[in-house]
Amino acid sequence: MQSFLQTLGISHPIFQAPMAGVSTPELAAAVSNAGGLGAIGLGPYSPQKAAEKIQQTRELTEHPFNVNVFCHQPAVADPQREAAWLNHLAPYFSELDATPPQALHEPYPSFIGNSELLEVLLQEKPAVVSFHFGLPEQAAISALKDSGIILLATATTPEEAKLAEDAGMDALIAQGIEAGGHRGVFDPEEDREIGTLALVRLLCSQNNLPIIAAGGIMDGAGIHAALSLGASAVQMGTAFILCPESAADDNFRAALKSERAHNTAITANISGRPARGIANRFFRDLNRDAPARPDYPICYSAGKALANASAAAGSDSFAVQWAGQGAPLCRALPAAELITTLVAELEATQ
Repeated sequence: MQSFLQTLGISHPIFQAPMAGVSTPELAAAVSNAGGLGAIGLGPYSPQKAAEKIQQTRELTEHPFNVNVFCHQPAVADPQREAAWLNHLAPYFSELDATPPQALHEPYPSFIGNSELLEVLLQEKPAVVSFHFGLPEQAAISALKDSGIILLATATTPEEAKLAEDAGMDALIAQGIEAGGHRGVFDPEEDREIGTLALVRLLCSQNNLPIIAAGGIMDGAGIHAALSLGASAVQMGTAFILCPESAADDNFRAALKSERAHNTAITANISGRPARGIANRFFRDLNRDAPARPDYPICYSAGKALANASAAAGSDSFAVQWAGQGAPLCRALPAAELITTLVAELEATQ
């Protein structure tokens, strides 16, 4: 473990999950400055905006941080399927006195084949780049490695882990079913739903790379459990949402502090890909007589529109609040203080 942390240039085996939409340069920098590995999610951003986010983070920390990109298979537009999905959502927009979008669009592209974003990463050279939803083409992997960037990939099964190791990854993020946010499955139709602890043991026994445990880890005891099973580090997302440096809004923060945090579930209704969040009508009502969903992330443009309509109506009924099964253990601490607390808790277990 120690040699892996030295390679990364960090002091503690604690990674902050990228959490696109919630992570900020301020959060990433605070975590990195405290000895962990901060992260920003670049998936929703244009190449120009991605460069700005990296530069903003670099202005706040001299320490390494991770930038995450989405490697989903590019969406295939299907106007008939998209119209059917909008028709399915129309009654819910009507309840909120809102008008659904007339058509859906792809809110952001995949990193696969994205030469502009690749060029940004090669120019900015962040210490770490991580991949979610799969892997980019081998030429992009080789170019990033040749630039000296450490590469991580999310794996939810041993098969995905083998593909990532064979492609040249430096470490694997073992994402269990407990994790909040989007499942990192390469093929969303083939989710094996393996838990974090079982997945960590499987990958540690079958792979030669350092393993980063992700999913349901919220405190020092959880970190100790993952490390004792062979993980070299942990990745924690939900644990950082209540930090003042995160971009979570007041409603999200209130939900995490309420009884609702005890009820998380997985749905593909919001984005078109399975993701875990605090359950609401997205997770229940939209399943009734539902037609086929549009491809991710085209489906997400409908989900975001419904979430915005819900917020405008002063309702959480269609809020998008990604969180893992450990959500009730969230603590509202500044990121640096949270890292200090986690390290103290971890040391107390040893």
